[in-house]
Amino acid sequence: MQIHNLSKENSVLNQFIAEIRDVSVQTDSMRFRRNIERIGEVLGYEISKTLDFETKTITTPLATIEATVPKNDVVLCSILRAGVPLHNGLLNYFDQSENAFISAYRHHKDNPESFEIVVEYLACPDLTGKTLILADPMLATGQSLVATFKALEPFGTPKSIHIAAVIGAEAGVDFLENNLPKDTTLWIAALDKTLNSKGYIVPGLGDAGDLAFGEKLQH
Repeated sequence: MQIHNLSKENSVLNQFIAEIRDVSVQTDSMRFRRNIERIGEVLGYEISKTLDFETKTITTPLATIEATVPKNDVVLCSILRAGVPLHNGLLNYFDQSENAFISAYRHHKDNPESFEIVVEYLACPDLTGKTLILADPMLATGQSLVATFKALEPFGTPKSIHIAAVIGAEAGVDFLENNLPKDTTLWIAALDKTLNSKGYIVPGLGDAGDLAFGEKLQH
């Protein structure tokens, strides 16, 4: 798997990451969502450099000109609910893309420190020969992304697979490398070293879904 860790270079992305981590800023859920969206825009811009392009003739009010533009074969797939702001950021840049949504969540049984990934809702177009971008803000254990990929397999084989994540843990990256196709590309804004006993990223930022949309009741 090819990994692009954008935090290795200084950019305005660092400010967005700092704010979503900061407990004094996290109280503003609207700003949290907007920062995740802006990070999605940065990731989308970087991903766009690797896509297939084609030349089109554009007519201006004064003349015609040849323009090189991306081919429209992108499918954005986000994991509900935390992935919605990230999806919106990517969609701002890939506004002509097709879209897929899936619910994949941690189901805790008797032990709060163990869980299984449950996939319930899925809406997806045909993926055959297309560019698939899987968006999930928190790449912790990597199990949700792998479960999502397996759930998408009946919809066809994409020509390329990109993962867009905000913050990840090294253990999650290792899990993806062992369980996704070798030509998958990961685009991540920041990479942390540790997972705690509950499978949360440390230092991370907490629960992205709760910070974006409010605390949820477990079932």
